Amino acid sequence: MALKMFSKRILSLRKIRKSESGSTAIEFGILAIPFFMIIFATVETLLAFAGNQLLQNAVDTVSRKLRTGEITFNAGKPATDKTEIQFRELFCNEISIMLSCDQLPSGDEKLLIDLKTVTGYASIDTDIPTVSNAKFSQLDTTGFSYNPGGAGSINVLRVYYKWEIMLDLIRPHITNVRPEDGSTSYFLMVATTAFKNEEYP
Repeated sequence: MALKMFSKRILSLRKIRKSESGSTAIEFGILAIPFFMIIFATVETLLAFAGNQLLQNAVDTVSRKLRTGEITFNAGKPATDKTEIQFRELFCNEISIMLSCDQLPSGDEKLLIDLKTVTGYASIDTDIPTVSNAKFSQLDTTGFSYNPGGAGSINVLRVYYKWEIMLDLIRPHITNVRPEDGSTSYFLMVATTAFKNEEYP
């Protein structure tokens, strides 16, 4: 009798040991978090890349209008003269399909435009203007202006866009400019072009 009971217990233990009905759920539970992190990071990187391409395309489109005289500044032509606010609105319309010109939660502008005339191509500054502190750096906007030249002038258009990063877990690893407080709220996109205006009338 005792032997039968002992045999039944051994069989029961063997059945429990061989049971794998919940192993898949446990394995999925362990792997789900890193799996979805990779998926979200991939999607966010794809969106940021597409946003950067859209920004560069808008810079190319607007600079073509400047180069041909379709957009002018203080030229005495009411039909084509654009103020800084009007130029910004025009640029925002070019990127509105995906990028917003609203402010960040911190109150900073997402879109920053620097348009100026230079004496020659050799004098164009190729560095992103930043202000560094002990640990981080942030965008230096003190030299930004809206001063495109007229016919035959050489101009540089630089546009900076602060892309809000959605996934907090990857934010510290892909942000490239940080405010003084060390917060990592955005990824700085940069699109630039240099061109010589046509000799339009």
